[in-house]
Amino acid sequence: MPHEVRAVVAVKRGAPVEVRTIVVPDPGPGEVLVSVQACGVCHTDLHYREGAINDDFPFLLGHEAAGTVESVGEGVTDLAPGDYVVLAWRAPCGTCRSCRRGRPWYCFDSRNATRPMTLDGTPLTAALGIGAFAEKTLVAAGQAVKVDPAARPEAAGLIGCGVMAGYGAAVNTGKVRNGDTVAVIGCGGVGNAAIAGACLNGARKVIAVDIDDQKLNQAEKFGATHTVNSRGTDPVEAVRALTDGFGVDIAIDAVGRPETYKQAFYMRDHAGVLVQVGVPDPEMRIDLPLIDLFSRGGALKSSWYGDCLPSRDFPILIDQYLYGLLDLNSFVTETISLDQVEAAFAKMHRGEVLRSVVVL
Repeated sequence: MPHEVRAVVAVKRGAPVEVRTIVVPDPGPGEVLVSVQACGVCHTDLHYREGAINDDFPFLLGHEAAGTVESVGEGVTDLAPGDYVVLAWRAPCGTCRSCRRGRPWYCFDSRNATRPMTLDGTPLTAALGIGAFAEKTLVAAGQAVKVDPAARPEAAGLIGCGVMAGYGAAVNTGKVRNGDTVAVIGCGGVGNAAIAGACLNGARKVIAVDIDDQKLNQAEKFGATHTVNSRGTDPVEAVRALTDGFGVDIAIDAVGRPETYKQAFYMRDHAGVLVQVGVPDPEMRIDLPLIDLFSRGGALKSSWYGDCLPSRDFPILIDQYLYGLLDLNSFVTETISLDQVEAAFAKMHRGEVLRSVVVL
């Protein structure tokens, strides 16, 4: 029987979001119905509202979510009603050329639910295949990752996107190791998660770079050993001064702008690694001397979703949280209702929050 639930919908480009009643079907084969308990407000949701992802309006927003499985479709054997899950927007297919080569974190055919959720009979496009600013949502079974139910949903849901992206940029993509030096440019949710991941993986020096002193103070709470305010200081020179003139082993750009990419490129030590995890505007371009690309060596990497495998990584991060090693609670700036999502977008745009989290 279909379910009528309240949800946050972006009806048209640039318009304020609306809380509407939508219809969520029962799960079909390979799908699960999830009762959402909490969902973080992420920049990607705002990008959908602005039409910066695509024009497939109306959108059902929300994707950083935790909740419980309400029912499962035919063929689902590894989940059952009552299971506590975090939702992932990567659900490896297991059969594409990347999965067959043992690289499921690069899956080229990630699974989503196929039965549509609807608004007044019109199919909704679920943000990142999830659509969790809703009392219930329908996802592919592989998108629902079972984790320890002791984790509070406001914190647990955040590993579904921003925290995993930043943490994975340091740990999976950058491969931070004991004794490494790391710089992270941009100390929002993703950047602070990268800082936390670098510290947990043994970095001896983690330098936070931002233009906001308040964000730099927050970065210290996540483990940054040094901070650089780049509004009035050359961050490349400052990072080199903090690393005996050499630069860092791994530089992580959590902003995604040409100027921050160049800063990360030049604040690396020779043969150092640059990891870009900040999402750029499609119109942005980068211009670097080819001789510098050649002579400085190292690696330039893009980190998409922290190169994570949710079924492997989500339970690990939740365990680290429960053991007191990863402070997910500090990412939660405020808890809000569905009706406050539009206001949360404005706070996020002004840089006032790490995460507003919808609690249902």
